[in-house]
Amino acid sequence: MWPPDAEPEPDPESPDRPRSGRTVPGLSALLPARAFLCSLKGRLLLAESGVSFITFICYVVSSASAFLTVPLLEFLLAVYFLFADAMQLNDKWQGLCWPMMDFLRCVTAALIYFVISITAVAKYSDGAYKAAGVFGFFATIVFAIDFYLIFNEVAKFLKQGDSTNETTANRTEEDNSNSDSDSD
Repeated sequence: MWPPDAEPEPDPESPDRPRSGRTVPGLSALLPARAFLCSLKGRLLLAESGVSFITFICYVVSSASAFLTVPLLEFLLAVYFLFADAMQLNDKWQGLCWPMMDFLRCVTAALIYFVISITAVAKYSDGAYKAAGVFGFFATIVFAIDFYLIFNEVAKFLKQGDSTNETTANRTEEDNSNSDSDSD
């Protein structure tokens, strides 16, 4: 009797109610997959975009805007590569050399962040510049780790390619030398 009966629950197979296994289209379709975000590359790209955004905010708060563009551009590039890797655009667009673009992005970002961080810490006494310089040093470290890992990955790939080319060349050379000795 009391409390009154609640409204009956709708039928779980009703077309009005989405199933738990089915995803609702919308903004969640644009978010990167959880598996990618938990991977090392996903974490590095998240850290790069986060530290770049914080550095950008620190430079916005400070009085001079000379160093404002670097963190903004690196933030946008990190977000672009985050979504490009998450959506696997490197598999869809084969004409672009994605590892080389990512490597060059990380190397230039690490070098430029290092230079502007030293300048911001040494030249300006404002607290926002000091904070931006410290976060710039953190960004330098994150970008350096990323380009180190990309370099190792590319070097390992090239070593595998060289070893298969060498064994193929050695086999071809041996076959040619054997065929020459057989003809005598």
